[in-house]
Amino acid sequence: MSTMFGALNRFISRLDSESTSQTSRDRSTYGFQILRNKNHEIPIESWYDFIVGINGRQVDNPDPNLFATEVRNCAGSNVSLILWNAKGARTRTIALPIPTPSPTLGITLQWTPLSVAQDVWHVLDVITNSPADNAGLLPYGDYIVGTPEGNVHGESGLGELVEDYLGRNLRLFVYNHEYTVTRLVTLTPSRSWGGSGALGCVLGFGALHRLPVPMTEPIAGPGETLFETARFSNEEHRPLSAQPSQSQSPSLDPPPSSTPDASTFLVPASMTAPPPPPPQSATSPSAGPPKGVKKQRNVAAPNMTFDDYFREGEQKSKEEDYTTSTKGTAPLPPPPKSTKAPAQVENTEATADTQLEAEKPTISEAKPKPESQDD
Repeated sequence: MSTMFGALNRFISRLDSESTSQTSRDRSTYGFQILRNKNHEIPIESWYDFIVGINGRQVDNPDPNLFATEVRNCAGSNVSLILWNAKGARTRTIALPIPTPSPTLGITLQWTPLSVAQDVWHVLDVITNSPADNAGLLPYGDYIVGTPEGNVHGESGLGELVEDYLGRNLRLFVYNHEYTVTRLVTLTPSRSWGGSGALGCVLGFGALHRLPVPMTEPIAGPGETLFETARFSNEEHRPLSAQPSQSQSPSLDPPPSSTPDASTFLVPASMTAPPPPPPQSATSPSAGPPKGVKKQRNVAAPNMTFDDYFREGEQKSKEEDYTTSTKGTAPLPPPPKSTKAPAQVENTEATADTQLEAEKPTISEAKPKPESQDD
């Protein structure tokens, strides 16, 4: 137990020591959240997009006047914005033209930490005839992203807000992943609807329930991500084989001076091949090769089929084993029969028994006679 508590104390002290660095790291994860976009020609999404950089520099000052000054300096040209989107936590860069008469973007900004996008509740299940069911919440596809009633932070933030609105109408911003739309839902939390909970739904919170990438984004083609973008740092860039460069003209024909060799080509097994050469006939199956003559090895032709290989191996095995075939020869004679008759065998056994009985002494011969005693 003491070891466990000691490890726990060391872990807590480590967290306390890292609190300062964590605070400084959280300050750098701020950006201007888009609250309203009046210019519909700009591809910026309200609430989900955060401006984290402008003209190649990171936005680290919360003063909106400095940001507006940077935009006005780009009048008559384009301004480059680095946007971070809460759907899938992706970053993209866009270039927007700034008109000269009114050098503005037509958007409303707010300096907000990016961790606000983590306060999302995923609707996992909706009970029938519950307040959530009556409000039209859909399981698996709906995400509660906020409320116009105020800011909600942390896992218990939504529960505390629901407790404050028991018996009253509560408005929630709900994002649907399947249809990529955000709608305003009004429901009335209650404890007397006939089930458990005030909403009647199961919610998920945490890293596994963040906003996913929209389904409307195009899917990468086969091989594009694996072979085009995934490159090593020391790998040279090579053009695609389908689009060779003009400086390098591929030549499929061999040089005129080179002569192709038949042994360099591979012949598939399915192609027809000439029949194998007949085996050499031997004068005697049991006799070996003549002395002074080396045994010739059969070299397989490059265009032989599998059946020819097997047939050649079988013939070679028979020649090495020198096995003689029994086909066409006379059958072996049966074993010889016994020449002694059964009657003679019985007489022999009877004679042996008579000799044994003759060798045994009789009782009368073995018992000694008693001596006569005088009275």
